[in-house]
Amino acid sequence: MDDLGQALAAGDGRVRMMGGGNPAHIPEMETIWRERMRELLEDGSGEFDRVLGDYDPPVGNPAFCEAVAQFLNHEYGWTLTRENVAVTNGGQTAFFFLLNRFAGLMPDGRLKRIFLPLVPEYIGYGDQGVSTGALFDARRPLIEEIGERSFKYHIDFDHLYPDETHGAITVSRPTNPSSNVLSDEEMNRLHQVARAHGLPLIVDNAYGLPFPGVIFTGVTPRWDEDMILTMSLSKLGLPGARTGIVIARPDIVSEIRAMTSNVGLANNNFGQALVRPLLLSGRIRQLVDQVIRPYYHRRAERALALGHELLPNDIPWRIHKNEGAFFLWLWFPGLPVNSRTLYQRLKAAGLVIVPGRPFFFGLDTADWPHAEECIRVSYTQSEEVIAAGFRILGEVLRELYRDRASQK
Repeated sequence: MDDLGQALAAGDGRVRMMGGGNPAHIPEMETIWRERMRELLEDGSGEFDRVLGDYDPPVGNPAFCEAVAQFLNHEYGWTLTRENVAVTNGGQTAFFFLLNRFAGLMPDGRLKRIFLPLVPEYIGYGDQGVSTGALFDARRPLIEEIGERSFKYHIDFDHLYPDETHGAITVSRPTNPSSNVLSDEEMNRLHQVARAHGLPLIVDNAYGLPFPGVIFTGVTPRWDEDMILTMSLSKLGLPGARTGIVIARPDIVSEIRAMTSNVGLANNNFGQALVRPLLLSGRIRQLVDQVIRPYYHRRAERALALGHELLPNDIPWRIHKNEGAFFLWLWFPGLPVNSRTLYQRLKAAGLVIVPGRPFFFGLDTADWPHAEECIRVSYTQSEEVIAAGFRILGEVLRELYRDRASQK
């Protein structure tokens, strides 16, 4: 994170930044947020002064929670009320609360873990446990090789086996880093596994449905009382508003309310105020379908094309099938060095990416080279940055393979 911040702060073009998860600055969305700010300022009821000067309840603004419930009910035929909705200071905070609620040292002395049915998974979960002991227990995916240059991860349902040591099952959809999207069939099977073992199924929708909707395959969200969904306003273009959303049973919502009250007293008001009218009118769906998803889909397709054009043909590499989120996940079978060393070599050459190994937490990878052969790159930057980044990556890879050949 320090390297990513330094690269962004430099801002002088010397470092090609392809490592962060910041959303792109989409002009149409920035116009929407400026309009909403003007509306707040010009509202004669004093809405802006209330947003700026008053604490909301720790569970979130009641009108915003009601708008979220109404929107989801309209979109998916659910039967939520605002008692099913909690707001947090960003999705990261939501997961800090949830992971430590369902795992770690329990009041009865048992140590519970979070079950990850598939890794790589979001790196931001990895160090969130506050109890001594491993917080996660993960499983390797099945790897489907597609053509000469692509691949896709699938859940290996034959080797899941959650048990009494687990407190919850967690997945993201689409997944950061790989862009993998679990199919409706996989989600249904995973839900059945969770229900059979009495475990809540926590689904992170930070990049998915209903917003920001950066998901390029046809899937349908689902929710019932043994599921917990998280969402975020960040990827709509509001990362500075720090607004996460949790959809859960009222008793879990009540616990999140208590945790927010103790940790931070209340949540950020601005994101809720900016987005609430867009939920009530349904305009958010139009923006997702007509602006946000097409924008990122075009960026993803162009980045894939640049990768295929600029990466060396004589070196083995594959890119995960791009199904959503903001990233390309690259696999270099037989990579001469580990992903951390590759990261350092690329940084020295002027390219910042994210090494793959930390995304495989909760898993013993000593006998699995794949975990050291992957990197994540972001495609939200300009085409010039992406092209330059792939050129640097290609040059560094050639050097590594030449070095290995000369040592034989």
